[in-house]
Amino acid sequence: MISVQQIEQARRVIEGHAVRTPLVKLDVETDAEIWLKLELLQPVRSFKIRGAGNAVLSASDAQLAGGVLTASAGNMAQGLAWAARLRGVPATIVVPDHAPQTKLDAIKRYGGRVIKVPHDEWWQVMLDHRYEGVDGLFVHPVDDDKVMAGNGTIGLELLEQSEDFDAVVVPWGGGGLFTGIATAVKAARPDVRFYVAEPETGAPVTATLAAGEPVEVDYTPSFVDGSGAKALIPRVWELGSRFVEDAFALPLTEVADAVRTVAERTRVIAEGAGALPVAAALSGRIPGARTIVCIVSGGNIDPAVLARILVGETP
Repeated sequence: MISVQQIEQARRVIEGHAVRTPLVKLDVETDAEIWLKLELLQPVRSFKIRGAGNAVLSASDAQLAGGVLTASAGNMAQGLAWAARLRGVPATIVVPDHAPQTKLDAIKRYGGRVIKVPHDEWWQVMLDHRYEGVDGLFVHPVDDDKVMAGNGTIGLELLEQSEDFDAVVVPWGGGGLFTGIATAVKAARPDVRFYVAEPETGAPVTATLAAGEPVEVDYTPSFVDGSGAKALIPRVWELGSRFVEDAFALPLTEVADAVRTVAERTRVIAEGAGALPVAAALSGRIPGARTIVCIVSGGNIDPAVLARILVGETP
């Protein structure tokens, strides 16, 4: 379990590196006000700089002697490579074979080494916390207390930026973002309801709530590459599930519509995972909410995919 004290310590560690992202109102006609926490404005264009930064910048020289290693579809990879460069150590990233080229290019731009493997093998690295033949400090993209504490700094900022929100929607990839933010916010405002947004192409939280116990689901890669999975990560689900009010498995058409809406109304670009909460809020699925905060987790979307979405297609 992570604590508010760990989150406050993480904030001190990443100060001057991660930016305090704005909370802006989305200009749409809906029953509830929708506000966007724009984590896509971070230096690596996603919230991952917070967790990766806390894990790497707080590590000792001895822990970093062999460099750092993670498994990521792209955003954690960029955050970790960025943080490793600050510490002057090498970063190795194991990526699934469907990872978008724009994210792979960014990993290399930050100095990271990419190892591409099939999705099932990549998922096993996530479960094992290691990759055969590569040494270094393994920083799990989700199941790591320092990563979740870094993510929780978003919650501290939300509490300072608004006293009015009564619902928060967070995309679920592995649950570390959700758990970190909810831990910070619920400690101060237990009345705030937290919701999970997932793509219907891989929605284990939605299926687990329906079944009453953790279940595996079919998973199909999509342009929503930063969210969706075939299964839950047990420890993270144990930590985060106590905060989950409900979960929504969203059709890709609605996610693409949300990407377009954010682009048209705010002139910023959200990736698929970042648009998931917006899709949930726009759909009216959140009952009784007056003010909804959507965590727009990142903006690393392939330009070709974005172009298709902007002309009305669903990739």
